[in-house]
Amino acid sequence: MLRCVVVQRDDEISTVMRTPVGATARAFVVKVAQSPLSQDIGASATLADGVRVLVGQSPACDLKLHDPQVSRRHVALESAIDRIRLIDLDSTNGTFINGVRVAIAWLMGGELVQVGDTVLAIESTDRVVHPAISTATHFGRVTGESEGMRRIYPMCERLAAADIPIVIEGETGTGKEVLAEALHEASARASGPFVVFDCTSVPPSLVESELFGHERGAFTGAVAQRKGVFEQADGGTLLIDEIGDLDPGLQPKLLRAIERSEVRRVGGDKWLRVNVRIIAATRRDLDHAVQEGRFRDDLFFRLAVGRIELPPLRDRRGDVAVLARHFWQELGGVGEIPYDTLQRFERHTWPGNVRELRNAVARHLAVGEALPETSFPRSVSAGADALEGILALDLPYPRARQLAKDEFERRYLERVLAAHGGNVARAAAASGIARRYFNIILARRRGATD
Repeated sequence: MLRCVVVQRDDEISTVMRTPVGATARAFVVKVAQSPLSQDIGASATLADGVRVLVGQSPACDLKLHDPQVSRRHVALESAIDRIRLIDLDSTNGTFINGVRVAIAWLMGGELVQVGDTVLAIESTDRVVHPAISTATHFGRVTGESEGMRRIYPMCERLAAADIPIVIEGETGTGKEVLAEALHEASARASGPFVVFDCTSVPPSLVESELFGHERGAFTGAVAQRKGVFEQADGGTLLIDEIGDLDPGLQPKLLRAIERSEVRRVGGDKWLRVNVRIIAATRRDLDHAVQEGRFRDDLFFRLAVGRIELPPLRDRRGDVAVLARHFWQELGGVGEIPYDTLQRFERHTWPGNVRELRNAVARHLAVGEALPETSFPRSVSAGADALEGILALDLPYPRARQLAKDEFERRYLERVLAAHGGNVARAAAASGIARRYFNIILARRRGATD
C-alpha cells in the first residue's frame, strides 16, 4: 500500500500520506463552517488521492485554526477511496461528530465535526482521482515492481530534484537509508558527499559533538579538533537516521543548524557556514511524538517539507520474488534461485522487511539454509490462514505453539493500537491489561522486528 503523495503548497513541497493501491479515489473538502474567530471561517483543505490533512493550531497543520480550544495537532483526516478516516490525535478537548466524542471514525461526506469551538463541514465533490503509476521497476538502488512502489517513484524523482529537507518513514528494514542515498544520487548534489548519522548508535553525551564537531580540549578525550557530520556533508547530503530518537535537549540546536545553515563546534566560539541538504529517517510515528511533546513541532515542520513513507514488505505484493532474485544475483548466486526456496520466501511474513530478506538470501548462499527456524508463513498478505500455515511447517509442538503465540501478539497489537490511534494507554485499557504489562509485550514484539 502506498503511503505518500506530494502536493504543492506555496513555494514548498509538502506531502500527504496513505494512498490506497489499485483504486480510484473521490475528493473531499474539509471547511470551517463555524468558528469563534472570523479569520478561520471559510478556511478549507482538499483531500484527494490519499491526502492526509492535519487540523490544529500548529503551523505544521494543513488546516491551521486559531481557536484556543483546539490542540496544536487536534485531528487527522485521511482520504481512502470513497470515504475519510478521522483520527483524534489525543486532543485535549476531544473531537465530536453529532455530539458524540470519537477517537476514530469513517466519514462519507455531509458530516459536521466539532473540534474545540470550531465546526468543520465535510463535503464530497464530484471529482474522481486516478493516481498515476510509473512503469519503472526501480528508483536508483531501490527495487520493486509492486503497484505501491511504482506509485512512489514519480514522487521520489520530484523530491530528488527539489533541494528541500525530507523525512522518510517506515518500519525497520524497509530500506530508508537506501532510498535516502538514491535521492542523493539523483539530485544536483550527487557529486558531493553522502554522510549518515545514526542517532541510536552514539552515546547521548557525544551526539552534539558528532553532529557539530568539537575543538581540541573541549572535553575529556578531545585530544584533537574534529569536524562534525554537518561539516563532513558540506556540499552534499546528510542523512540523520532515527531522528525520532534524538534527545529533546539537542533538538533546538539541530533546528538552528538547519534554519541558519551554520554550526558551532563544541568548545568553539566561531559559527561555521555549511551547505547541506537534510534527509531524516525514522521508524517512529513523528506525528504522535509531536503530539506527546517528545519531538519539537517546529523541528518536525522544518524537516517534513518532503515526506515519504515506505511500505512494509508484507504490503508489497509480488516484490518478495523480485527482490529475492535481485539479491541472489547481487550476492553472487549461480543460475536461478531454487523454486522451493522462492516459494518459502513468499510465504514468510518478513517482520524485518527487505533487510531480513536480503540476509535470508545471503544465508542460503552461505550455508544452504533459506530461513531461520523461527520463521513462519506469510499469512495476511497471501490471504492464507496463519494457524494453518504454521501447522503446515510440521514443527515440534513447543516451536509451533510459540510461533502461533507470536503471530497472535503481532496481529492483536496492530489491531488494538490502530483502533485507538496509536495511543498506548487507551490500547492497554481496551485490552484489559495493565499499561506496564502492555508495554512489555509491545517492547518484546518491536524487539523481534528490529
